[in-house]
Amino acid sequence: MIKLEKPLNVVIIAGASGIGRTIVEAYRQQQCRLFVCDISKEFIQEFKAEFPGVFIQRTDVAYYEAVQLFFEAIKQQVDHIDVLINCAGIAGPTALLEEVHPTEWDRTIDINVNGMFYCLKEAIPWIKKSTSGSIINLASSASYYGFPYRSPYCTAKWATIGMTKTLAMELGPQGIRVNAICPGSVNGDRINRVLQADAVEQGRSVADIKALYVKQVSMRTFVDPEDVADLALFLTSRHGRFISGQAIGLDGHTEGLSTNL
Repeated sequence: MIKLEKPLNVVIIAGASGIGRTIVEAYRQQQCRLFVCDISKEFIQEFKAEFPGVFIQRTDVAYYEAVQLFFEAIKQQVDHIDVLINCAGIAGPTALLEEVHPTEWDRTIDINVNGMFYCLKEAIPWIKKSTSGSIINLASSASYYGFPYRSPYCTAKWATIGMTKTLAMELGPQGIRVNAICPGSVNGDRINRVLQADAVEQGRSVADIKALYVKQVSMRTFVDPEDVADLALFLTSRHGRFISGQAIGLDGHTEGLSTNL
């Protein structure tokens, strides 16, 4: 297991469930001071019960004012941020592009792209005060390929890579690393919902759609949330001190995204 040299001040966006929650647990085991936000009241209540000592605030990252309030609360407690991990994202609609409603498109971009920008904008001045600055943006294997029936999501994830690489260039002189983790299909409730939506759109069974997803991976497997958390720890540890500007695939090697079995 990766060990951090010292406890860090870590901000995790959308950390009350799924991958984000697993990342919270990984950093908590490293004795880090954690600041978490999420939009779901239900998940926040469950989070508070499991992690009573961890700061969490309800925040819809699609709204800049809400993000500002979250970071103002953090600034009242610490004088710098070491790590920002952007996990917020939604799958968006599953449909042909011409059938996507503009409100569905806007909501996907508002959370997956604009929300990331808002969090970065607020966090960066405080990360510059750190001697161990690191930013991790959660992207996807969809950052590398076209993704039929998922144009809003795919567009957002390609934007994430552009933002990551640009920020790495802007912040590198300050010693701040910026990377994107690009998971493939990650076991959990979210991928199950995606499979179900895809099955409905294509008129196939969930089992058929899952077989298609697995077939597109060289290693013929999904990954686990713990794999993402381990990579995040590695990137923010001394072992990743010279890794920046990278879009790191964590997917068993996706060969391409297709709708054909």
